[in-house]
Amino acid sequence: MAVKELTFLVFVCSWIVSTTGDEIFTSTDKISQLIEEEKDLLDLVSLYIDAEQKNLQEMKSLLLQLQLVSYLNPYDSEKIKDPVASYKLLRRVRTEWLSIVDYAQKSLYKTFQTVLTYAQIPQGEDWRGAASGLIRLQEIYKLYPHNITKDTALTADEAYYVGLVAYSEEKFQLAFLWFLYSLERVTEYSTITKQELLHYLCSSAYHFGSLPVAIYFCQLHLNLDPDNDDVKVLLNLYKYLRSQRTSFPDIFTLSTESSKYETLCRGEIDERTSQRQRALSCRYSTGGGNPRLMYAPVKEEVEWDEPRIIRYHDIISDREIEILRNISRPLLSRAETTRGVSKNRTSQGVFLDESWNIVVSRVNQRIADITGLSQDSPEDLFVQNYGIGGRYEPHYDEWDGENGRIATFLIYMSDVEKGGATVFPTVGVALKPEKGSAVFWYNLHKNGNVDLQTQHAGCPVLRGNKWVANKWIHEFGQEFRRPCSLSYWE
Repeated sequence: MAVKELTFLVFVCSWIVSTTGDEIFTSTDKISQLIEEEKDLLDLVSLYIDAEQKNLQEMKSLLLQLQLVSYLNPYDSEKIKDPVASYKLLRRVRTEWLSIVDYAQKSLYKTFQTVLTYAQIPQGEDWRGAASGLIRLQEIYKLYPHNITKDTALTADEAYYVGLVAYSEEKFQLAFLWFLYSLERVTEYSTITKQELLHYLCSSAYHFGSLPVAIYFCQLHLNLDPDNDDVKVLLNLYKYLRSQRTSFPDIFTLSTESSKYETLCRGEIDERTSQRQRALSCRYSTGGGNPRLMYAPVKEEVEWDEPRIIRYHDIISDREIEILRNISRPLLSRAETTRGVSKNRTSQGVFLDESWNIVVSRVNQRIADITGLSQDSPEDLFVQNYGIGGRYEPHYDEWDGENGRIATFLIYMSDVEKGGATVFPTVGVALKPEKGSAVFWYNLHKNGNVDLQTQHAGCPVLRGNKWVANKWIHEFGQEFRRPCSLSYWE
């Protein structure tokens, strides 16, 4: 076997082993891994082409030899009556064919097909998910395309696709802005045409309710394509509708309508809430007198008093964080709920039980010491990574499908440059991720009812890499740790 062929086969085997089982989504770590996989894939294709070219050259040499033999030893089908001559012809053709087959079987095409089967090529869902993440960032943080692309510009075709995703999600104002961004960047090398972009700009403006803008872009479209009857009909329709209306929204000003969740994600905190938070206290805590914390109390900060939300500082070391992240990376998969893949939670996660590493056991024990709650029936530690626009929309943690979750202990395993806050929309509190810290709250009142004020959400990551670990603690086993109450108010 030729050196290049052997090199190619070795590369294939090692590459398949390294990529099998991976899932591409918007995890920041998987995106980083994709950079290396792209380089490996291109190297692999280059080796495949070299090996095939060498094999083809040898086949061409064989063909010339066989053609020469045939030319020097011609046979006339009308004159062959000698059985020896027939034998010689049969043997020659048979030998020729076997030689051709032998070289054809040296082709690495089937091996290359195996590569294509195992290759972790981003799927349409991954591409659309990344575009949808950009749109979500744009929507929540009130950004324009030029804000999002300040560090990394998009081509006309790339921006056009983001606009299409926004258009399909009926976010027409955002789609319009992406189509406009794309129009400004169209070149002779772009796949998308100005006519297509003008069509979508016209349609988006109409759906958004800005008829003057729709008419303007329809007219530009007609100027480029004067014989387009469909555009003429739309233009006349929009002009008629405009004559029936007197006011229109400004399409270039992003809508100011926002949910409490969105305003908190943007850092728009009510001044009264800020004053109330500033009046809260910090202290060292022994977890209610836990012997393990008597000589090493934890730093406890009250983030909110009702419901009581506590932040514990420096409860996990950088080394422990790195171990948990390294364990989790190859195991991460798309976050799911009891109904399947979650559309409201765009992250990848994995449950880690104590058999994985002593660090998991230590973290679980630390949570039990700090909270004073029994670990007789908790869920395993759930490690998550949030990527492009990664978020978890407003929700409650009170139920996992089988058991009541009495409390949540959320550990931040990374800082986040922009975005990624944990917010409580009902009470107006926003908590910034702080590596090594954790926040804790009760999801249930003492009477067993859900505390509606504990609705919370994970804001989209605007810039950075967000790692967290959740520990959901169940009701069972807490009877003497947090006694029940018959009072409606407790």
